[in-house]
Amino acid sequence: MVTDVWRKIKQNHIAPIYLLYGTESFLINETKQLLLNHILNEEEMDFNFAAYDLEETPLEIAVEDAETFPFLGERKVIFLHNPIFLTAEKSKEKVEHNIAKLEAYIQEPAPYTVLVISAPYEKLDERKKITKELKRTAEVVEAKKLNEHELKNWVRDRAKIAGIEIETDAVEQLLALSGTNLFMLSSELEKLALYAANEKRIDAALVEKLVARSLEQNIFTLIEKVVQRKLEEALRIYFDLLKQNEEPIKILALLSNQFRLIYQVKELSRRGYGQQQIAGFLKTHPFRVKLALGQAAQFTDEELANLMSLLAEADYQMKTGGMNKSLLIEMLLFKLKK
Repeated sequence: MVTDVWRKIKQNHIAPIYLLYGTESFLINETKQLLLNHILNEEEMDFNFAAYDLEETPLEIAVEDAETFPFLGERKVIFLHNPIFLTAEKSKEKVEHNIAKLEAYIQEPAPYTVLVISAPYEKLDERKKITKELKRTAEVVEAKKLNEHELKNWVRDRAKIAGIEIETDAVEQLLALSGTNLFMLSSELEKLALYAANEKRIDAALVEKLVARSLEQNIFTLIEKVVQRKLEEALRIYFDLLKQNEEPIKILALLSNQFRLIYQVKELSRRGYGQQQIAGFLKTHPFRVKLALGQAAQFTDEELANLMSLLAEADYQMKTGGMNKSLLIEMLLFKLKK
């Protein structure tokens, strides 16, 4: 778990080699920044920190740097980015890498260097010797998408670091409004923590008041109003989006995506799949699946099939017809209410 690695770093238990891999870039960036903050001071950064893009630089150059003594300091930090050779993907690299150099370094890493290998890939090729050796000897951080439980704990931990307590309802509300993007959540938590600096507490009302709604969240709320057959409120949200210069074609695409998700989770749920299984099958976050399941319960199969047909027709007309695009969605919302 990434938080376990963070705790070790904060306790100054620093490993000689780190392997960071996965698609959750926020967790990778946080780990790298934490390492820099705990190993080098500001003056040492200029002399004892280097980053190499392995799509541009041969691996042996970076390894030679790792083996070189630090200048004006006790330790140095080296980042290696984009090690495509750790994956099963066919290499399109402009440079050739001497993998043996890294394999030899792993066996006897320099005691004064912290080597951080950053691999922003969903999977590594476990068959390769270099991957096996790294996983065996390095401190490994798998930066995968957090599940709902992990996500809620992460929000609470971030608030705690800021000296703030966040109520359970507030966590739910924050995720509902901001989604599951960690960069967005981090930004919103910073804003909430500043506002709640005196009370040291964040409640759902404060989240509702301060947290910015993403376009996706506005679409979700719009659909909620459709589900509740509240056409006037749905139209009000739509007109607000137009005032914010959101393109009708983008709004239609997001509406279609959400209703497609509702349709898919309803079908998969009927087949006996659980929330986590559905999320894995559809390659979306479990929290989105949870919300979609709640909306799916409000529609019959026939209603959803009809909605999908209406959305497909609207998409066709928007791309080929001469009708005003914003009026097209307005008419669509009237039809969705029926």
